[in-house]
Amino acid sequence: MITQKNIEEVLKKYDPKNIHIGVLGGHSALDVCTGVKKYGFKTVAVCQKGRSETYSKYYKTRERDGKKIGCIDEIIEVEKFKDIVKPEVQEKLRALNTIFIHNRYFWVYCDFNEIENDFLVPIYGSRGLVKLEERHMPKNQYYLLEKAGIRTPKNIRKSQSGYDENKMREVLDEHFVKDGGGPLIVKVNEAIRGYERAFFVIANTEDYFIISKRMVSTGTITKQDLDNSVIEEFIIGAQVNMNFFYSPITGELELMGTDTRRQTNLDGFLRLDAKTQEELLDADYRPSMIETGHISCTVKESLVEKIFDMGEKFVATMKKEVAPGIIGPFALQGAVATRAGKEEIVIFDVSMRIPGSPGTKYTPYSGYLYGESMSYGERIGMEIENAEKVEKLGEIVT
Repeated sequence: MITQKNIEEVLKKYDPKNIHIGVLGGHSALDVCTGVKKYGFKTVAVCQKGRSETYSKYYKTRERDGKKIGCIDEIIEVEKFKDIVKPEVQEKLRALNTIFIHNRYFWVYCDFNEIENDFLVPIYGSRGLVKLEERHMPKNQYYLLEKAGIRTPKNIRKSQSGYDENKMREVLDEHFVKDGGGPLIVKVNEAIRGYERAFFVIANTEDYFIISKRMVSTGTITKQDLDNSVIEEFIIGAQVNMNFFYSPITGELELMGTDTRRQTNLDGFLRLDAKTQEELLDADYRPSMIETGHISCTVKESLVEKIFDMGEKFVATMKKEVAPGIIGPFALQGAVATRAGKEEIVIFDVSMRIPGSPGTKYTPYSGYLYGESMSYGERIGMEIENAEKVEKLGEIVT
């Protein structure tokens, strides 16, 4: 099992003048690599065969017309992303003095236990946090948000509740009929891509059984995953992801930017006229909500203090509940809704690592602090450089 002492021993052997920042070839790799190069760091991408040309060809560093272009200095190609834990891959990374930046890819394609216990390469941030995004884990994001006193959607069924059909009808009828509740969203994993969620919205009890039966029959989801799904209040509001950065070096929380999601094929469905939408729904068509990109957006300035307040509460809770707490990037994802004529921010998802939106830089919030807008990659590069200067690198890697 890897300990913090093991990681510190690795750091002692590193050449501080030749640090490489490592990424998996996907998610936020380009954002990180182009940003850290502004602080003089070299970069290395671990790429899966058949998915590497973005990094090995199009954005590889090279000279053109006497100028250096690109942001990926080194490539390590593996058969599968999970092979990053193989001893020979780890040796290459340590030989390059690599500090690895974890992202959603890093945890989707690799085994949690292997990364936590066998991957002897320093990881920027807390290597034990990302698994808490999974809804079946102890002290998961729901638990942490509740402890922080942050408003979340009303929960109708928690993961792995084990309700049979009769119990499910009883629970849904209580919400829709007895309480006169609004729409609910069912968060169930896809059958093929278990890391993606095949969300669907229901407006009454029968919707649940009709839609879920069709999705099971078409192989979109499995009955087992359906039984383990989360069902919660669907928040009708303006969706916004609040992307933060917490520095243990300065002890300050920063708002890096805000964005919203593009989802397929929901986005295309919403561009149809109402009559066509109705005809499709009558024909049993249901739009999916698979994330395919992000759109930079802003929020009213009067909401900024509320956003910071939520971020501060979450950081404080993490310090108490899960050592060593948040290091660097994280995001609270939710919607701005109204209740009794007042705006409220409701959070329904947490990213406990760098979010996947490179558009964060193109909102003004980091610029208000630093004079110009800054990407996550740039902020990470700044943090690692500062930690090296004050000899606190061991406080931001695990």
